[in-house]
Amino acid sequence: MDRTARRTENRYGNRPTMKDVAARAGVGLKTVSRVVNGEPGVTPDTERRVQEAIAALGFRRNDSARVLRKGRTASIGLVLEDLADPFYGPLSRAVEEVARAHGALLINGSSAEDPDREQELVLALCARRVDGLVVIPAGDDHRYLEPEIAAGVATVFVDRPAGRIDADVVLSDSFGGARDGVAHLIAGGHRRIGFIGDQPRIHTAAERLRGYRAAMEDAGIPVDERWMSLGVTDPERVRRAAEEMLKGQEPVTAIFAGNNRVTVTVVRVLAELDRRVALVGFDDIELGDLLQPGVTVVAQDAAQLGRTAAERLFRQLDGATLLPERIELPTRLIQRGSGELPPA
Repeated sequence: MDRTARRTENRYGNRPTMKDVAARAGVGLKTVSRVVNGEPGVTPDTERRVQEAIAALGFRRNDSARVLRKGRTASIGLVLEDLADPFYGPLSRAVEEVARAHGALLINGSSAEDPDREQELVLALCARRVDGLVVIPAGDDHRYLEPEIAAGVATVFVDRPAGRIDADVVLSDSFGGARDGVAHLIAGGHRRIGFIGDQPRIHTAAERLRGYRAAMEDAGIPVDERWMSLGVTDPERVRRAAEEMLKGQEPVTAIFAGNNRVTVTVVRVLAELDRRVALVGFDDIELGDLLQPGVTVVAQDAAQLGRTAAERLFRQLDGATLLPERIELPTRLIQRGSGELPPA
C-alpha cells in the first residue's frame, strides 16, 4: 500500500536527469553532456551505452537552461480572439510555420474578445519569457505592454491596430473590401442594402461599416438607420437583425454581412424564410461555393496575414532596427451567385 502511494506521488514531475543517465551507463556526467549535445571526444562504444541509457530512461534534454544562457527561449506567443473561429486556423498555422523555420516553438491562447483576458494572457506569456508576441487585440489600450517591449519582447499586432502605443500592425483592407462589396451590390441594382456587423468598438467592424457608408454615399443613396445593425455576432442577435431588415413594406433587397459568423447566420435565415435576397459576406466561409446560390464574399488572406506578421516579428528578433509600420493587405471579391441576385 505504501509502495503504491509512493509510486503515485512520484509519477509526475520527476523526470530523469543527466545524472541518472550517467549512473545507468556507468560514465561521467561530462560524457553524457557531450553525447546529448553532439560534441566530439566520445568513443562509439561509450556513445552507444549512453544512448541506450537515454532510451531506457526516457531522458529528454532540458532546453530551458541552454536557451536562457543565450538570452532567448526560442518561443513566441500568439494571442487570438477565438480559437474556434475558422478564420484563425490558417493564420495560426502560418505563424507556426514561420516560427518552426526559425527553430522556435509557438504557444497560443484565446482572449475570447475580452480585453482583461487578453492582458492577462499576454503578461502570462511574457512571464514565461517568450521572445516575441503576435497579438490580435481585444482591447484598445496596450500601454501595459510598453515595459515588455522596452525590455526586448518583439511585438506585432494582427487584424487590428494596437491602442495608445506605436507598434507594428498587419491587417487587411477592411474599409476598401467592404466598400467594394457594397458597390458590387449597388452595381447590381440594389438600393436598400442592409449591413450587419460586429461590435462597433472592434476596429475591423468599424472600418467595414465605414466602407459600407462610403459606397452608399458614393452612389448618392441615403442610408436608413434601420438598415444597419452592429453588436455581438451570436446567432440569435444576428437572426433578429436580419429578420427585422427583411420585414415591412420596404425591406432590404440585399445584405452585406460584416464577418464569416454573420454570413453563416444570414444564410440560414434566408434559407428558412425562402427569400431570394442578395448577400455579400466579408470573409470566406467553408462550403460557401457549394451552396445554391454560392455565397459571394470579400475574401482576405488569413494565412498571408499570419505569415507577414511572423516574418516581421523575426526580423525584429534578428536585430533589424525597424520603425513601427502599418502593413495593409488587399482583399478580393469572389463572385459566386448570391451577390449577383437582382432586387426582388
